[in-house]
Amino acid sequence: MDLKVGFIGAGNMGCAMIKSIVNSKFIKKEDIFVYDIDKGKLSNLKSETGVTILNDSGGVIEKSDIIILAVKPNMVKNVLEANKDAFDDKKILVSVAVGIPIKFYQDIIGNDKKIVRTMPNTPALVGEGMTLMCYDENILSGEEFSKVKKIFECFGKVEVLDEKLMNEVTAVTGSSPAYVFMFIEAMADAAVLSGLPRDLSYKLAAQAVLGSAKLVLETGKHPGELKDQVCSPAGTTIEAVKTLEKHGFRYAIIDAMEECTKKARKIGKG
Repeated sequence: MDLKVGFIGAGNMGCAMIKSIVNSKFIKKEDIFVYDIDKGKLSNLKSETGVTILNDSGGVIEKSDIIILAVKPNMVKNVLEANKDAFDDKKILVSVAVGIPIKFYQDIIGNDKKIVRTMPNTPALVGEGMTLMCYDENILSGEEFSKVKKIFECFGKVEVLDEKLMNEVTAVTGSSPAYVFMFIEAMADAAVLSGLPRDLSYKLAAQAVLGSAKLVLETGKHPGELKDQVCSPAGTTIEAVKTLEKHGFRYAIIDAMEECTKKARKIGKG
């Protein structure tokens, strides 16, 4: 597609997105413009992907049709205030910063500017990301939003959501890979405790999570029904389930996600 896309920020999330877009060939690599304060990171990204590296964020905005702001929430204001005059009403600003509402961006760069707010996650690096999106009323054309959506579909699935729910999905989308990684690590530790090699333990645990997730998505069955299918009467699995319940497994997850959501709301208000 003849589309020029810029990235301000090339951290873990930005790099995951950039590499997946390049691999998809949806946008020509030379039409992807990137700036980050870490020059070493940019040099590595250039050699790995062939994208165009620029010396400042203003250059990224000037050359791009769609600008993806992939910096930490505490850096958003500084970046936008330094470049607010570079935006016109044709460019589309896309943010991946957690918690920050569309109005925050409008207050800095103008109420007439086109803004898309997103919540992606790091599995984008392997093409299995999940992104939630909302956008402001200045994006009048379905074609405009479709271009942004197709960029994010290069690295996974996309759902459109009402902005009032964007903070509420942080815990189940943006932050959730961390809990899953902890779960895989814990299962692998238990396997090592039983005598299995470390590398094999990680592989077995990760494949169990991957396969289980695909069962939920592809069969459409309720997770509880799938769980029941594994739990034979007086068997090994139901013993494990009993112990997890004894230690508040589900409560711990729900409680952690509630705290995560509270933090996202706090960032947005701040």
